[in-house]
Amino acid sequence: MTEKYGDPTNDATGYANHGASTQKRSTIGWMSTLSDPIDDIERNVETLRERSRDLYMGAPIASGAFKTIVTNVVGYELALNSKIDGAYLGLSPEEVDNLESQIEREFNFWAESKNCDANRMCDFGQLQQLAMLSMLVSGDCFSLLPMKKRPGSIYELTVKLIEADRVCNPFIDSFYDEKIINGVEIDASGEVIAYHIADKHPNSSLTVQNSWKRIEKYGKLSGRVNVIHLVELERPEQRRGVPLLSPVIESLKQIDRYTDAEIMAAVINGMYSLFVTTEAEKQGEFGGGFGSNFEEEEDDSKINVGNGSVNFLREGEKIQESNPGRPNVNFDGFVTAIFRQIGVALELPYEVLMKHFTSSYSASRGALLEAWKMFKKRRIWLAKNFCQPIYEEWLTEAVLKGRINAPGFFTDPLVKKSYCKAEWNGPTQGQLDPKKEVEAAILRIESGLSTRTREANELTGTSYFENHELRVIEETVRREAGFSVPVTINIQSNKNDEDNKEDDADDK
Repeated sequence: MTEKYGDPTNDATGYANHGASTQKRSTIGWMSTLSDPIDDIERNVETLRERSRDLYMGAPIASGAFKTIVTNVVGYELALNSKIDGAYLGLSPEEVDNLESQIEREFNFWAESKNCDANRMCDFGQLQQLAMLSMLVSGDCFSLLPMKKRPGSIYELTVKLIEADRVCNPFIDSFYDEKIINGVEIDASGEVIAYHIADKHPNSSLTVQNSWKRIEKYGKLSGRVNVIHLVELERPEQRRGVPLLSPVIESLKQIDRYTDAEIMAAVINGMYSLFVTTEAEKQGEFGGGFGSNFEEEEDDSKINVGNGSVNFLREGEKIQESNPGRPNVNFDGFVTAIFRQIGVALELPYEVLMKHFTSSYSASRGALLEAWKMFKKRRIWLAKNFCQPIYEEWLTEAVLKGRINAPGFFTDPLVKKSYCKAEWNGPTQGQLDPKKEVEAAILRIESGLSTRTREANELTGTSYFENHELRVIEETVRREAGFSVPVTINIQSNKNDEDNKEDDADDK
């Protein structure tokens, strides 16, 4: 008998014996499809968005995960650190330093004022926080850069954040238009060319009649960025982002329901009632409610039971005592296991997600290091896709107004890029044992693996050169006042036996 080519029962080779098997009991019930990003993602974005927001507003773990990421990635703000390419521009180190200081001073004047916000609600640091949080919760966030002239403000550039819901299709059944999906318009080659933004939130109770405005992503003549789209893509040809919680929405909702059920069971158990039987002929009605007092007609004594109740039964009636068994002793172990899985999907180790550091120093530090890989990645992403484009637009205006002298800024793109180079510094990584962290930093500097500038920034978020200048002043003042110079502590490269014993004990 000749075997038929393509028959999975006969041609089970390679993945057909494993992940692609259709015969194994473990995969027979596996329902899966192979679709494009439109069917897999775009058609489900709205549902994912509304469920993500519901979890943020009502599920503690979901809300905590969002806030933990924003706090560690942005902190209060990502601060500008101008890094002009003086070598390419032919500037001396002194000229570069002076120009960088001038740029930072001018930018901080704009960024620290609420005039930078089109709605005049936030300064630039608060805009960073809001944009990051909105992107995580809703899947993406949009920013417009309108120019507004305001009294007392030197610069006209403003930032207007647009919530994800307002970018949508402007007419009925337009979802099936291949060029405009979820408010994002592309050309024949697949390049995003415009966004369709509703004047009001489509689902607002205050919206009676809505209208849409088509805004091109880049200016046709100047190439200026008109719309900044903060989005993390997971597939090619994807147009809109999905909320951070999308892979764990079901798990979070189920664990939230389970937590509510356990809390209610514990509350009911705390309101356990007492039943008293009596042989008196006249019983009266059931006494007491929650928090009430029972008073007999023939006796002035009172029975106070707090949140419980006392019920007097009629003759012949009995009550069988129950034992609900709350709180559930298995609750913590079960939810901990689920939270560990959720943390893996969110790149947040359980210790960081739950703010629960009870393991050894090495284990806790390992969890922090893993979390900070994600925090730094997101910080670089936010700096490149939000802070830097806005900064370049601001610097362009500053040069146009003559506030910053930058020869060749508008004639050579490489010259403009050299002037616009910058770093964006945020909060530093937390330290479980500051002494060990400082010792490690000193060893890296002495062995040539790092610099004082980098270590100062990572450990304390400060500039080494600013620290050095201030220390020179401090030590001069101390000497003039007759105070002794602080003793320098020498850090040995090898740990002593006591430290080794402590680490071994922690690991155990």
